[in-house]
Amino acid sequence: MIKLNRINTGLEKLQPIKVVQFGEGNFLRAFVDYAFQRLNKEVGFNAGIAVVQPLKDGMINMINDQDGLYTLFMNGIKKGDKIQDIELINNIVKGINPYSDFADYISLAKEEQLQFIISNTTEAGIEFIETDTQNMQPPVSFPAKLTVLLHERFQHYNGDAAKGLTIIPCELIDYNSETLKKYILQYCDLWKLGADFKTWASDACTYHSTLVDRIVPGYPRAEIEEYNNKLAYQDNLIVAAEPFFLWAIEGGDALKAKLPFHQTNLNVKIVDDIRPFKMIKVRILNGAHTAMVPFSLLYGNKLVMETVNGSFTGTFVNNVISEISETLDMDKNEILAYTEEVMDRFKNPFIKHALADIALNSISKFKVRVLPSLVGYYNANKKLPTNLTFSLACLIQFYKGTWNNEVLPVKDSQEIVEAFKVAWQLETLKLVVAKVLANIEFWGEDLTKIEGLSEATVFALNEIEANGIEQGFANFSKNI
Repeated sequence: MIKLNRINTGLEKLQPIKVVQFGEGNFLRAFVDYAFQRLNKEVGFNAGIAVVQPLKDGMINMINDQDGLYTLFMNGIKKGDKIQDIELINNIVKGINPYSDFADYISLAKEEQLQFIISNTTEAGIEFIETDTQNMQPPVSFPAKLTVLLHERFQHYNGDAAKGLTIIPCELIDYNSETLKKYILQYCDLWKLGADFKTWASDACTYHSTLVDRIVPGYPRAEIEEYNNKLAYQDNLIVAAEPFFLWAIEGGDALKAKLPFHQTNLNVKIVDDIRPFKMIKVRILNGAHTAMVPFSLLYGNKLVMETVNGSFTGTFVNNVISEISETLDMDKNEILAYTEEVMDRFKNPFIKHALADIALNSISKFKVRVLPSLVGYYNANKKLPTNLTFSLACLIQFYKGTWNNEVLPVKDSQEIVEAFKVAWQLETLKLVVAKVLANIEFWGEDLTKIEGLSEATVFALNEIEANGIEQGFANFSKNI
């Protein structure tokens, strides 16, 4: 079987770099890169993408080894029929690791046709690290890396406002573009980059908050032979996704002119306010995903589909969604319709979505996706939500790192992993829970102040350790 590269596929001609993308993972490749490919094909947009590896360890070498090419499989059910669309994505023209070649990274600022900055560095990626400096090659945080790039562009083009960039972050945090812009301007002040640059970064560049919605399991490791048999080349970067696609972006007519998605059939909505789209998606789809991961892994499941199809675990997920739905101030029929759609997407037989793959940065995800529902339910009902509270206990148990003598797929920052290690060395579960729930760095608030939450979490953890997930939950639900 031939190697996948541009020579073997006749795709030697490269499109000009119009997009710099921070993040090389499965989601961006199955979502944003696919979207720009549709623009290229259907509208003649002619946009090439330069992908920047945001962390020291990443996949850029693999991407460059295939000249930026990879295959996207979109698998699902449409009107009762199974469908599978296969597309070779060919718009990544360059992969850059700023940790090994910072000069290559900074040269992107001089790209004449560059228009867009796209990112998905997970919820933990948009942060302000005060110890980052302008002279670091590169700085640690994504906002700092971007500030360095913007400043280089500002200097190269002598502050030309026409060379400002359209910045579209895809991280699942509230007001993602506003937060990113705030941190960029903070770096302007911290690094004393001058009033002219700060004005250019604020006004010549535009910032657009987003909502992204597509389930992307990524590399289909368990079925890779089946996937490879459908290709005429060897692809080490196959990515699997569902057909469902929604990209809501805040912006007006100027953004629509820059990004003419309305001339395609792709479900991209450029709207004045993404909050209604975001609320229901982050709380229900992402919230259910995040809540189910530790619970279901501790139970012994490996996949989302396995979880929602299981009698016990599927009922738990449905009840989690019911508790979340109670906290949403939206039309109940809309919520019900969306919930049914989400459960169908979770049950997609083509999608082997590994729970371990969703476990990355579970603490920051729980804070954004699940905690508002838990707190909202408590505030509205003056009692704790049974299923969401149990999911919090499972999260704490999961971050212990081992279960039944097996290592759990905990993937988080060193600081968070170390904080849990310290907490789990305390003498009693009461002390463990107090230490974890009081950690404002985790949750943005002291959760021990929620009446009864500490006691309920301790009780749940005792039941989990003594009786396992299923019997432990049964005992917990009778007594909460």
